[in-house]
Amino acid sequence: MIFLDQLNRSIFIPSIPKRIVSLVPSQTELLVDLGLEDRIVGVTKFCVHPKDLRKSKTIIGGTKIYRFDLIDQLNPDLIIGNKEENDQEGVETLMKKYPVWMSDIYTLEDSLDMMLRLAEIFKVEEEAKLISDRIQSDFLEKPIRKGSVVYLIWNNPMMVAGSKTFINEMLTRAGFENLIQSNRYPEISKEELIRLNPDYLLLSSEPFPFKEGHLKEFGDLLPNTKIKLVDGELFSWYGSRLLRSKQYFESL
Repeated sequence: MIFLDQLNRSIFIPSIPKRIVSLVPSQTELLVDLGLEDRIVGVTKFCVHPKDLRKSKTIIGGTKIYRFDLIDQLNPDLIIGNKEENDQEGVETLMKKYPVWMSDIYTLEDSLDMMLRLAEIFKVEEEAKLISDRIQSDFLEKPIRKGSVVYLIWNNPMMVAGSKTFINEMLTRAGFENLIQSNRYPEISKEELIRLNPDYLLLSSEPFPFKEGHLKEFGDLLPNTKIKLVDGELFSWYGSRLLRSKQYFESL
């Protein structure tokens, strides 16, 4: 059958895939929650959920650099990736040999669409609908406004989540007003951060692992700002981990 991915590419998949390589941690977890764990043969070193999955699967590299020799040994009948998280050149190399289905996610609606499209490929539509309906229900109610925010994803150089990112979408869904309106993940100086003077500064647990020690460092810089360490997975993972996001946002 022919399936469209979120890049509007037509992917020919002759039968229900039984040997999946997933290049995206959040989508790996989704596949497991859809009941497809036994069909996953390859994952990245960052596919940390569920906790013991990597012990029983082949680790094919990271989200940017791949062990093509290991992927060839696995002989997948479907590879699942994402436009932003994966390396374009590497993915295009894989496309020459295997069916590769790509997601492209900036909004909650994109995420729910991804779930339902993948479910169609694997004939697990009912399971996906249960997950997507619950997530959609969680976010129906307008959030209580928390205030302005800057969300740090990296240190030295400092990098922030800007517009046209899934993190920006989740910040809005959590009730924050993102002060960074540049696209994607721009660098920011200490001087610019001080000038912005956000109500909140959120220090993400990934990709840079901000720790308790950073709270004082940024507290000295922004004495009037509420500074919090936050679980980056619940702001950036766009699969079934979203089932935990709404409650977490309310707890902040």
